[in-house]
Amino acid sequence: MADQLATPKTLPSRTAPYRAVLASRVRSQRSYRSNFALDLASSALIGVIELAEIWVLFHAVGVLGGYSFTEILLVYGIGDLAFSIADLVFGHCDNLPTYLRAGTLDVFYLRPQPILLQLITSDISLRRMTRAGVAITCIVAAVWAGDIDWTPAKVVLLGLSIVCGTAIFAGQFIVAAGLQFFLINGAEATNAFVYSGRYASTQVASVWSQPLKVLFGFFFPMAFAAFIPSLWILDKVGPSIFPSWLAWCTPIAALWTWLAAMVTWRWGLRHYQGGGG
Repeated sequence: MADQLATPKTLPSRTAPYRAVLASRVRSQRSYRSNFALDLASSALIGVIELAEIWVLFHAVGVLGGYSFTEILLVYGIGDLAFSIADLVFGHCDNLPTYLRAGTLDVFYLRPQPILLQLITSDISLRRMTRAGVAITCIVAAVWAGDIDWTPAKVVLLGLSIVCGTAIFAGQFIVAAGLQFFLINGAEATNAFVYSGRYASTQVASVWSQPLKVLFGFFFPMAFAAFIPSLWILDKVGPSIFPSWLAWCTPIAALWTWLAAMVTWRWGLRHYQGGGG
C-alpha cells in the first residue's frame, strides 16, 4: 500500500521532458568544440561590427538626437542584451515553417505538453551567449564612463527594462511564429521585421519620423525596450511623443506584446489542419 502512495519527490517533474530535450541540445552543440568555438566567435564578431557602425556614425556627427556615443552605448547595451536573451530562448521559433512543411509539428500533438512550450524548448543556440556578452560590456562601459546620477529608482528601472525588453522581443518571436500558419515561405518577411525591430531598439528614436515613432513606439513597442527607459536613466526630456515618464510603462508594453503574441499563436494553431502527409 505504501508503494502505491508516491510522494511528491518520487513523482516525475513536469519540466523533466523539457530539461531533457534542452540538455541533449546543449551536449550536441558542445560535442564539436571547434565548431562551437567558431560559432561563439562569429556571434561576438557580429555584435562588435554593429557596435563599430554606431561608433563610426557618432564619430562623424558627435551628437545625434541629444545622445553622445557614451549615452548611446547604454541604449545599445540594454536593447541588444534583451534581444540576445530572447533570441537565445525563443529565436529558434523561426524554424516553425520547416516543421510545418515536413509535418514535424504533428509529432508535438502526440505529447501531453502545450505545443508552444514544446516549440520553445525544442532547441537552444548557445552561440548567442557571446552576443549577450558584448551587450553587457556596453552597459558596463556606459555606466562607468557616463555621468549618471544613480538612484535606487534608476537601478530598478535598468533591471526592469532588461526584463521587459526581453519579454517584448520574445513576444515578437511568437507573433512571427504564429503568422507562419498563414504565410507560404513567409519566414524571411516576419524575421526581417523582428530583426529590424531589434535594430530600431538600439537607435535614438527621437530622430525617427512621426510614423516610425508610432509604429515602433506603440504598435510594435521596440522603443520601450531601451530608448524610453534610457530617457529616465539619463535625465533627458525626450520628444513630445516619448516623455521620460513612459519608462515606467515598459511592463504595459511587454504585456501588450504578449497579448498580441498569444492571440496570433492561438489563431494560427486553431487553423492548422496537419502536415497532410
